[in-house]
Amino acid sequence: MGEESVFATFLRINCFKLNTLDRNSYQWGVSMDRIDQLRIFIRVAQSGGFTSAAEQLGLPRPTVSLAIQRLEARLGTRLFSRTTRRVSLTQDGEALLERALALVADSDELEQQFQPDLLALAGRLRVDMPSRIARRQVAPALPTFLQQHPGLEIELSSSDRTIDLVHEGVDCALRVGEVPSSSLVARPLGSFRLINCASPTYLARYGTPHTPEDLDRHQAVNYALPGSGRIDAWEWIEGGQLQTRLMVGQVAVNNAETYIACCLAGAGLIQIPAYDVTEHLVAGELIEVLHDWPAPPMPIHIVYPHRRHLSRRMQVFSQWLAEIIDECLEK
Repeated sequence: MGEESVFATFLRINCFKLNTLDRNSYQWGVSMDRIDQLRIFIRVAQSGGFTSAAEQLGLPRPTVSLAIQRLEARLGTRLFSRTTRRVSLTQDGEALLERALALVADSDELEQQFQPDLLALAGRLRVDMPSRIARRQVAPALPTFLQQHPGLEIELSSSDRTIDLVHEGVDCALRVGEVPSSSLVARPLGSFRLINCASPTYLARYGTPHTPEDLDRHQAVNYALPGSGRIDAWEWIEGGQLQTRLMVGQVAVNNAETYIACCLAGAGLIQIPAYDVTEHLVAGELIEVLHDWPAPPMPIHIVYPHRRHLSRRMQVFSQWLAEIIDECLEK
């Protein structure tokens, strides 16, 4: 395929109709000034303000404001609701954001295709994952990956809450547990084996549970789901059926590190991926209990915003991430 047809294909793919914005619909051809406007629009949307977006982009604030004004004038609609403290997306702005993210990603990918070294990866990836996985699995292996791809930058956020990938500008995330039906694309990686455990101090005080009926005499470190605050129920499989119950507990946490720390201190029983506490089990700091009554395995996925395709740097990174996570999955 010649150079002219490559660019013709690029323009054809990236001319899109903003059907949701107004009755007339706009057919938009791509040019560099419009790509730059979209970059600015995305940063304002994700940072929640013109000033913060200008600081992150290294641009004067008037330049950012003018870019948004011209973009709104071209589309014939307001993209942001403005207050004295913050800006937020309008309904039309919401409709544009995901399309803008995909279009800018396509532009970046096209530029990389014409670099002298076709194997070199460049650019920034924003990734989110649970804090425990980030600290134990990913962070120790990341320097080696970056040495292999010196043109890449990784912005790694780690928390136990479920984020909005599109609005927070995240390229991919690791999700532990079931992924609800949504606009996200989910790549299954496998599952974690869950175990029940407690500290020797706790077991010396309350005794060792042997069956689910024994849980009436025990306490758990309760896990409050980040965001909703809902307490996770204790789970086990009995007769091929999932059983659940809410446990009595004097402590509730919303972070995996604190969850394990409270168990080590003797505050109660926990259900946890086995890989998370292997060293504590080996050292005798925690003891597995109710071995015959485990919770169902917990699936893990890599999720991406819904886009036509993944950039080459995202494909390479996600494959590496899958290999890193595979080391601690149930076989």
